[in-house]
Amino acid sequence: MKILLTGVTGYVGKRLLPVLIEKGHTVVCCVREKSRLTIRKNMLAKVEVIEFDFLKDQFEDILPTDIDVAYYLIHSMATSSEKFDQLESKAALNFKMQIEKTKTSQVIYLSGITNEDKLSKHLRSRRKVEDMLKSEKYALTVLRAGIIVGSGSASFEIIRDIVEKLPLIVAPKWILTRTQPISIRDVITYLTGVIQQPQCANRTFDIGGPEILTYKDMMQQYARQRKLSRSIYTTRLISPKISSYWLFFITSVSYKLAISLVESMKTEVVCRNNDLEKILKIQPITYEQALKNAFMRIQQNLVLSSWKDSMISSNLGLSLSDFIEVPVFGCYKNEKTCPITDVNRVMQNILSIGGEKGYYYANWLWKIRGFFDQMFGGVGLLRGRTSPREIYPGDALDFWRVLFASREKQRLLLFAEMKLPGEAWLEFRIDENNILHQTATFRPRGIWGRLYWIATSPFHFFIFDGMIRNIARK
Repeated sequence: MKILLTGVTGYVGKRLLPVLIEKGHTVVCCVREKSRLTIRKNMLAKVEVIEFDFLKDQFEDILPTDIDVAYYLIHSMATSSEKFDQLESKAALNFKMQIEKTKTSQVIYLSGITNEDKLSKHLRSRRKVEDMLKSEKYALTVLRAGIIVGSGSASFEIIRDIVEKLPLIVAPKWILTRTQPISIRDVITYLTGVIQQPQCANRTFDIGGPEILTYKDMMQQYARQRKLSRSIYTTRLISPKISSYWLFFITSVSYKLAISLVESMKTEVVCRNNDLEKILKIQPITYEQALKNAFMRIQQNLVLSSWKDSMISSNLGLSLSDFIEVPVFGCYKNEKTCPITDVNRVMQNILSIGGEKGYYYANWLWKIRGFFDQMFGGVGLLRGRTSPREIYPGDALDFWRVLFASREKQRLLLFAEMKLPGEAWLEFRIDENNILHQTATFRPRGIWGRLYWIATSPFHFFIFDGMIRNIARK
């Protein structure tokens, strides 16, 4: 069967792709930037990649006409707290126009549970997209999920940040909101189970785990799993705006995303009764088991995807491909070189940079830089990295975005997503003479950009010198 998969660089899409291939399907991946999609060698024969941006009005027919089933996994909430609903509507309309030109018999959409009368802007947008995707030319199957739990999922990482960092948690009242969390494993099982299932045509199903829990319950269960003693108190004194700052400073979400999340977290997301479990013969696992699965994947370094990897820079509003070529003119550069003897070891050091490993020299200064970035509304160092040893184009890495990463070509290129009066790149490259090249490039924006580089140059001198020496010798 030929399946179109959108949102493949997102958290769910990355998990769904290998499962579809294992089931024998041929998958057409539709992405905005090919450079952000890394396909394993054993999957290449079963994957076709098409570059297409549903947020742009493109009238050429780019999709294959012989598509059997299409997944719509496009969400724009992280892009802008003000315009994400408009972007989601535009993307849905463009998708529908394109897919109706094919032979697609079924579209599967992963939405959010919207059973309350008063919905957040985020959930209203999801409901609107459901209506926009309906068509007489194909059957629409909508799966509505609440909190998705798994290694790298937004809800898991947010709870992880809060519980791991705060022995005493004084939280807003919204942590008492009821929800029905579901494991990422079960989400994937539902998404694949409804493929061309006659009983699922033109129907909407709520999917969730077997328990109804509050956010407080989920924090307490997390603490018990980690054997952490945590006291959790709630107060009405924390306003939605303060709640957003609270999430922003404690977790790895951006402030704009925190605003949307807080609004959504005040809405109950509890499933209505439906017969999908019986139709597909699925028994969802408990929240406790979902946590155990997530911990196991983290311990084994098998985190396949992270919600942070699908986010483009909110500061830029541009595609990452615009920055894959490091500029030469009008830039400041700090270039270092160092001869090396063990190429494989040094390359592994390069690909392991950031996260808990740090930056090999003066990590306390990097932490201070991350703190100031967060104070000015940037992402800081809270995002970390998805895997401690492996890295791929499009991954988030602290306040960097990975533009290029290749062990074979012996090169890593990072682009800064921190708050800066300009654009910045950090590149590591090993040449044919076994010389390690480390280059920091800064393209200033006006006089403030030039003053910023001059002010930070003294720190660059010994930070970058120490970093390349330790990367080469560790």
